[in-house]
Amino acid sequence: MPDNPTAARWKLVLGAAADAENAVEMPADYGALDQVLTALYDGERKGGLGASAPRVSRWLGDIRQYFPTEVVAVMQQDAMDRLGLNQLLLEPEILRTVQADVHLVATLLSLGRVMPAKAKATAREVVAKVVRELEQKLAQPLRQAVQGALSRAVRNPRPRYHEINWGATIKANLKHYQASHRTIIPERLVGHGRRGQALKEIVLCLDQSGSMAASVVYAGVFGAVLASLRAVKTHMVVFDTAVVNLTEELRDPVDLLFGVQLGGGTDINLALSYCQQLITRPTDTILVLVTDLYEGGDAREMLKRAAALKASGVNLVVLLALSDEGAPSFDRRLAEQLAALGISSFACSPAKFPELMAAAIQGQKLTE
Repeated sequence: MPDNPTAARWKLVLGAAADAENAVEMPADYGALDQVLTALYDGERKGGLGASAPRVSRWLGDIRQYFPTEVVAVMQQDAMDRLGLNQLLLEPEILRTVQADVHLVATLLSLGRVMPAKAKATAREVVAKVVRELEQKLAQPLRQAVQGALSRAVRNPRPRYHEINWGATIKANLKHYQASHRTIIPERLVGHGRRGQALKEIVLCLDQSGSMAASVVYAGVFGAVLASLRAVKTHMVVFDTAVVNLTEELRDPVDLLFGVQLGGGTDINLALSYCQQLITRPTDTILVLVTDLYEGGDAREMLKRAAALKASGVNLVVLLALSDEGAPSFDRRLAEQLAALGISSFACSPAKFPELMAAAIQGQKLTE
């Protein structure tokens, strides 16, 4: 720490220009804070965020990480005025001409609380456009992967008489045809999947802190696709320091995304506790936890809960990111502690998510 912490704080507030001779030493953990503040309040001299949607999206996530909710609201409002976001949102014609992508959707969702009412309809149009494009690109591969995995995973080698799939059983045992008896003596039986209930349950548990914005967008689309499959029962849970169940919104991913309130804190332990209450068939459940593992709650209890879920038979998958943005920032110590419990944590690109779900359904060991 510097000899004069008060001076360091004033330098943080006033900017580096207030200490041209660099006489005040800044603590190492002030560096990221200084970058966030400089981007907004010293934009003309440093270049600010410019018009780059990815940079704006990351900045909106960063301010939630470093500042309390009431300060974030003020900074968002300042950003709208200083960074041109106000013009973007107030003029639908401009918003419609901006390159619509996941980053823009994340920005719009982040600004939902301060967005002018007359801009929300246009913002919804933009979000719907991006969601449709993502569904066209990602839905069919996910459906094919999940349905194929289910058909392989549910074959029961010990079905009861009424569960026997005679067609599949005969096909699997043709080589055991006994000519002398003019019949097939099956070496193994193939069973139907259970009737009247989903074959697998999938719980998508999403960290909605600002740094996870792009992951939330992709997960919302994937959740809607999974919910359309009758063979799986899908739950959608989002959390920051509170937990919200958005399962009922899965019918419309646009409604679902607008139900997300990208926030600041993170309580993974609370979220896992809620998900535990949803799980009725642990050995048939896949819990996909999407988080960077920066736990603001009780990390020790979170690890105990994760271990209990795994011990009960739940297939717990931790995704540090669900995006194409490269290696994410995450809590490495907590990831190592989860790995010691046999729970791997890794990032996943949207293109690889169908393959990941197929492997999880079949009970394959998941590696990076």
